Amino acid sequence: MKELVETIAKALVSNPEQVVVTETENDNDILIELSVAPEDMGKVIGKQGRIAKAIRSVVKAAATMKDKKVTVDIIQ
Repeated sequence: MKELVETIAKALVSNPEQVVVTETENDNDILIELSVAPEDMGKVIGKQGRIAKAIRSVVKAAATMKDKKVTVDIIQ
């Protein structure tokens, strides 16, 4: 899951070297935290959060194959 979020985020931002993705896994839960450069925050979130919502949808679809619940947080 971490690689999926990292690939998507790096394709969206101007500074791909500043993309940091951390993954924390519990029993059936996975927490993925995405951090980007401050000037790229708008590109990852998108208008009215549409891009962030799309990233979460893609990751949740991939997680259903593994029977896991995934939460994607975009942090600054």
